[in-house]
Amino acid sequence: MAVVDYKMPQTVDEAIEILASAGNTAKVLAGGTDLIIQSKAQSSPELTVVDVKKIDSMMAAEMTADGLSLGPAMSCAEFTAREDIKAVYPGLVEAAYLIGSTQIQGRASVGGNLCNSSPAADTIPALFVLGARCVIQGPDGERTVAVEDFVTGVAENCMQRGELLKCISVPQPDAGSSDAYLRFIPRTEMDIAVAGAGVSVTVDDSGVCTAARVAIGAVATTALLVPEAASALVGSRFDDTALQAAADASSAASRPITDRRGTAEYRRQVVGVLTKRAAKIAADRAQEK
Repeated sequence: MAVVDYKMPQTVDEAIEILASAGNTAKVLAGGTDLIIQSKAQSSPELTVVDVKKIDSMMAAEMTADGLSLGPAMSCAEFTAREDIKAVYPGLVEAAYLIGSTQIQGRASVGGNLCNSSPAADTIPALFVLGARCVIQGPDGERTVAVEDFVTGVAENCMQRGELLKCISVPQPDAGSSDAYLRFIPRTEMDIAVAGAGVSVTVDDSGVCTAARVAIGAVATTALLVPEAASALVGSRFDDTALQAAADASSAASRPITDRRGTAEYRRQVVGVLTKRAAKIAADRAQEK
C-alpha cells in the first residue's frame, strides 16, 4: 500500500486542516472499500489517509421534521438497519443495501459511494431523485451544492483542495410521496450495475401524480436526471402509456457504452425497463401512505 501517513482527526475542523496542508496527497477514508484498492495501484509513494470515522457527526444520521441529515461515513449496515429512515426513504435504503457483501456493508458508506463518483454507483441516482444536497466545508467556509452538481465526471467531484463532505441533507418528502431504486446486474449479488434507475413521485388523494423525479445510472459518465421521464408521469395515474413514455425518455437520455458487461443498445433498453418498474413501485408506496 502507498500509505505513508495515517491521520484520525476528532473534529471536522481538524480534518480540514489536515486535508488543506497535505494537498493532493491526502485522501479521505470514509469506509475505505474503494480507497484501499485504489491506493495499492497508486504510482506515487506519498499518500496521507485521513480517517473520518472518529468524528461523531460523520457517523450519525438524524431524522427531523426537515428531513434527514446523514453523516457521510456512517456504514451502510447501520444506515439500512434504521427503520425510521427506511419508512421515509425506502429507495435510498434499497440503493445503500446493494453496495457489496455483508462484510463490505460494515465499512462502506453512502458518502463514500457518492465521493468515489463511479458512474455505476447505486446511491447517486437514489439521492438525485430525493433532491439531496451536499454540505461541503473547507478552509474558506461552508457551501451547499445539489447532489446532481456534486458529481462532475468519472471518479470526479466538485470538491476543492482541503474540502470535506460534511453532511448529506435529504429534504422531508411532501405528503403522498415515496421513492424506489432498481438496478440490473449480471449476477445475483455483489456485482456492479449494468443500469440503474431511481424514481420519486408524489400522488394526490385521487391517485394522480403531481410531481416526479427520475434519475438513471451506469448508462453515462455520471448519473443523469431525466426531466422528460418525470414529465411523462406527472398528471397520470401511472397507466401503461405514461409508464412506457417514462421508460422511453430514460432510454433516449442514456449515453451508454458497449463493454464486456453489455452492449450500448442493451443498456438503453434495460434502463427504460428499470425506470418503468421503479416508477410503479414508488407509486404503489406513495398510495399506501
